[in-house]
Amino acid sequence: MRFLRAGPAALLVELDDIRQVLGLAAEVERRRTEGWAPSLLDVVPGATTLLLDGVADPPGLAREIGSWSVPAAAVSVGPVITIGCRYDGPDLEEVAGQWEVGPDEVARIHSSVLHEVAFCGFGPGFAYMTAVGQQRVVARRSSPRTRVPAGSVALGGLFTGIYPRSSPGGWQLIGHTDAVLWDPGREPAALLSPGCRVRFVEAGA
Repeated sequence: MRFLRAGPAALLVELDDIRQVLGLAAEVERRRTEGWAPSLLDVVPGATTLLLDGVADPPGLAREIGSWSVPAAAVSVGPVITIGCRYDGPDLEEVAGQWEVGPDEVARIHSSVLHEVAFCGFGPGFAYMTAVGQQRVVARRSSPRTRVPAGSVALGGLFTGIYPRSSPGGWQLIGHTDAVLWDPGREPAALLSPGCRVRFVEAGA
């Protein structure tokens, strides 16, 4: 673990991978239920970082966390949400080339695994989903698009994401879904939240 100050009352913890991040986040939340770090306001996981906001003594907290023995997070057992996907994205052939498979195989591989929402960010309703694994890492586009349509299913690094609304983006687009990722009139507004598992099915299949 590496600790960095993030302003006067926040601490950024850098870790090796997403499983370590989620493991530490779970341990922090467990201790909070027991009254630990009462000033802590928010815990924000990222791909390889955990931000702790509202820290009364960042150096002291860093020393304390550094002494913990925290196992990596286990695979989630959260609810499974099925999302229909048309695997017809403009970057399907690019991803197939990176994976050294045919375009049809990209759809089969992507829909054959159970994805897990590790954390949310970028915009309301955008979930970072893991599952494809290190052997299926996808390089982002060298030139981001100025407009990615809402509902685009995309790959970037280790993650799958779905664009909740039209926005710029540099991920590789492999398909599209009609699922509504963010609806302020719905409770909860976000269709996907950390811990959820997602199964993609080919639309029409």
